Amino acid sequence: MDMRRSTPCSRCRQRFMAKSVTKGADVECPSCKPNYLPIPADEQYSSSQQQQYGLRSRMRCFYSQIRGKVHQSTVTPSLNPDPSAFNSMKRSSKRAVLCGITYNNLKQYRLKGTINDVRNMRDLLINNFGYPGHFIRVLTEEEADPRFIPTRKNIEDSLRWLVSDSRQGDSLVFFYSGHGLRQPDFNNDEDDGFDETICPVDFQEAGMIVDNDLNTLIVRPLTPGVTLHAIVDACHSGTILDLPKVYISKEKKWVNSSPPSGAEKRTNGGLAISIGACLDHQAAADTSAFTAGKMNGALTYILAEILKKLPGPTYGDLFDLINETLDNVNQSSCLANTRFLRRLFNSNFSQTPLLSSSAEFDVYKKHLFLAVRCWLNKDRYYPQSIKRLKKNKRLDHRH
Repeated sequence: MDMRRSTPCSRCRQRFMAKSVTKGADVECPSCKPNYLPIPADEQYSSSQQQQYGLRSRMRCFYSQIRGKVHQSTVTPSLNPDPSAFNSMKRSSKRAVLCGITYNNLKQYRLKGTINDVRNMRDLLINNFGYPGHFIRVLTEEEADPRFIPTRKNIEDSLRWLVSDSRQGDSLVFFYSGHGLRQPDFNNDEDDGFDETICPVDFQEAGMIVDNDLNTLIVRPLTPGVTLHAIVDACHSGTILDLPKVYISKEKKWVNSSPPSGAEKRTNGGLAISIGACLDHQAAADTSAFTAGKMNGALTYILAEILKKLPGPTYGDLFDLINETLDNVNQSSCLANTRFLRRLFNSNFSQTPLLSSSAEFDVYKKHLFLAVRCWLNKDRYYPQSIKRLKKNKRLDHRH
C-alpha cells in the first residue's frame, strides 16, 4: 500500500507527494533540494534497518547543520519587498530599477563591485531622496525569486514596469552596474558606427540589450512632466540611451548626437537624462581605490558620496567634482594599477563620465534631483572622503 501523502515543502511551501514524515521535520521538495530525502517514519523499518537509519539520520543532521551555517554566512537577504507588493501597492511618483550583475557563473567576466553599487544606490534613493523601498525593484544574482535575476527578459520587463502609467511629476531612476560592450551598428544611427550595449547575466544565450532597445523601452514612452535619470556604470556607456544631446564637459557645451539615419530618439514630451561612466570608446573602473578591500564602481561611489553630502548640486558642479576626483585618482595610478591594465592602456588609463539628455539645459543652473521635491543644501563643500585617495588597490575593468 502506498503510504505517500501530500506534504508542504519547508522552503517554497509547494505541496508534493512524499512518504510519511516525522512530525515537525523540515521537508524539502525535489525542486528545492533534489538530494535531500524526506525522513520516513520509524515503524516502516525493521530493528536493524532502524539502527542503520539512525546513523544515517544523525550524519544527515550533522551535515545539515554544517550546511546551515554556511548558508547563513553566504546568503544575502533580498533587497526587494514581497513580490506581491509590486502589484498590490498604490502607484508612487518615485520608482526605480536597480540592476547589478556579478556574472558569477562566467568566471572570465566576473565582477566584484556591482552588488555594492546597487546597495549604495538603493540607500541613497531611500535615505536622501525619499524613494519608498517597495517601489525600488532590484535585480541581482543574489535574489532567490527568479523574477529578480538580471536576465534579459527580467531587465526588459522591469524597465516596462518603471515607465508604465507614469504621470506628470513622476521621477524615475534606472541604475545599471555591470558589463557594457560595443557591436557594429547595422541601422546607420550611430556616428561612430557602433551600438553600445549592456550585458544581462544570460547575454551569451539571450543576447545583449542595445542602446536602441533601451531608448525604445524607457525614453520614447516618457510623457510631459516625467523625468528619467539613467545612471550606467559600465564600459562604453556614454551614449547608452541614444539621446540626441551630449554635453562635452571640457568645452562646456552641448553637441548634437542625433542619428545620421534621422531616426527619432526623443521622448514623448518628458525629460530623459543619462549619466554614463565613461565615453563610448572607454572602459569603466571597478575599484577599491576609495574603500579598503571593498570593490565599487568608480562612478557610482563618487556620485553617491557627492549626493549624500550635497543633495542637489547643479549638473555642471556635479561633473566638475566627478572629473576632478577621477583625474586625481588617475594621476596617482589608483585606477590602472594592475599589470594587465597598464599594458592594455599604456599606463594611461582614462575614464571620463558623459552627460547626455533628450533636451539641452544650462548645466550650471539646473540642479540634479532624483526626486521632484528634494531639500537643497546651500552649504556647498567638497566631500573630504572622496578626496582621500588610497593607493595600491585592486581594479577590474567592466568590458
